[in-house]
Amino acid sequence: MIKMNLVAAFAFLCLFTVEPWRVCSQQQQQRLLVNMTLVPSARASGALCLDGSLPAYHLHRGFGAGKDNWLLQFEGGGWCNDLKSCLDRAKTRRGSTRYMTKWEVFSGILSNNATLNADFYNWNRVKLRYCDGASFTGDAVFTNKTTTLHFKGQKIWEAIIRDLLPLGLGKARKALLSGCSAGGLATFHHCDNFAKYLPTNASVKCLSDAGFFLDERDISLNHTMRYNFKSLVQLQGIEKNLNGNCTRALYFPDLCFFPQYALRYISTPYFILNSAYDVFQVIFFSNILYCTLS
Repeated sequence: MIKMNLVAAFAFLCLFTVEPWRVCSQQQQQRLLVNMTLVPSARASGALCLDGSLPAYHLHRGFGAGKDNWLLQFEGGGWCNDLKSCLDRAKTRRGSTRYMTKWEVFSGILSNNATLNADFYNWNRVKLRYCDGASFTGDAVFTNKTTTLHFKGQKIWEAIIRDLLPLGLGKARKALLSGCSAGGLATFHHCDNFAKYLPTNASVKCLSDAGFFLDERDISLNHTMRYNFKSLVQLQGIEKNLNGNCTRALYFPDLCFFPQYALRYISTPYFILNSAYDVFQVIFFSNILYCTLS
């Protein structure tokens, strides 16, 4: 059986939110640090991280001409598609807000620097923290005598949106849903749903950065990524949250987790940013990293 343990190793693919490894003291003083907001209401709907902790986001308010515009960005960080990798993940910042930094640097597309981020610097900018291991799409619970794992990415997405709507998102004039890597994949699955929350006259678009993961054979002619995503969909109860038009059209509904199958059914305007030589996928399809056989 082929398993995957795709973790945060490829987060460097995110072109918009990468920070330099080292910055001078002057740059550090200019960094925009944004505090974490937990979502207490999420517990009632079971919208919990893998370990049962509350989901969270970081919000920096817009101003001036951008005060009614919103940019939401899904955090990336791989997936977990078996119980062992999910149990391990639940003990890290990828599966629990308990281990996350409470302050996040907003840089790149989240920056408030007009010189560096001319299009969005004065928008309301939100970073959705990633703690479910399935690109914000799962809806299941695993329980045994010693452990409970909450696969509730879909519920987390809904809970955060409900928290933001009364803060002004519900009256947005312009809105962009974005994400990087596993977060970029999440934008494919939530783009149309995002638009439905907003006013009918709002201008809504989506952007996936390094999130176009391919259903292709690897160098050994195996469908490694397909099997990995299939086990992820099954474990985390994802199929019911995939695009219904897509799942009805395909003999194997779990394939709709791949952007190449889901994209044709997305009606909201969509931008795709992806390297022609995506480092993670080149390595993955070379079958030399992230794949273990047992």
